Amino acid sequence: MLNKKMATAINNQIQEEMYSFYLYLAMAEYAADKGLPGMQHWMRNQAMEEMSHAVRFMNYLEEKGAAVELKTLKAPPKSWKSPKHAFEEALKHEGHITGCINNLVDLALSLKDHATVNMLNWFVGEQVEEEATAKGVIDMINLTGAAPGGMFMVDRELAARPAAVDPMNPTAQA
Repeated sequence: MLNKKMATAINNQIQEEMYSFYLYLAMAEYAADKGLPGMQHWMRNQAMEEMSHAVRFMNYLEEKGAAVELKTLKAPPKSWKSPKHAFEEALKHEGHITGCINNLVDLALSLKDHATVNMLNWFVGEQVEEEATAKGVIDMINLTGAAPGGMFMVDRELAARPAAVDPMNPTAQA
């Protein structure tokens, strides 16, 4: 049985992951509006990855006999100053999520909840990857400087991201 305080904290994290899903979908639509299909593809795939994180937390709660409580989501922003700004905001958001995951680990450790610590270790590693990936895109954009066609080349690179796995059917081929 999962400690009620831990279950509440994980339910709060599900809300964070679902907001991340919404945020990346909004960024994808921003990219579409700016004529950046590669960025749109990248952001939609990121959205699906965030949904898969929420589902992973939901599955854990169910496995531990705790109730999943879906909460209201606030609307994400609709636009950004530039594609680079969108990725900077994505990186900032991933930093926030990293803090949330670290707080969950701290809570699980304080409760001596080793099973939850073990589950959360995957997310700790995932957040290192999430932040590094967003930073890598910002670095690519910075490398283009004011070069004509620079964002076009970055957009082509973003289009090469492999399709995300459907979080509701993880065994299906993407």
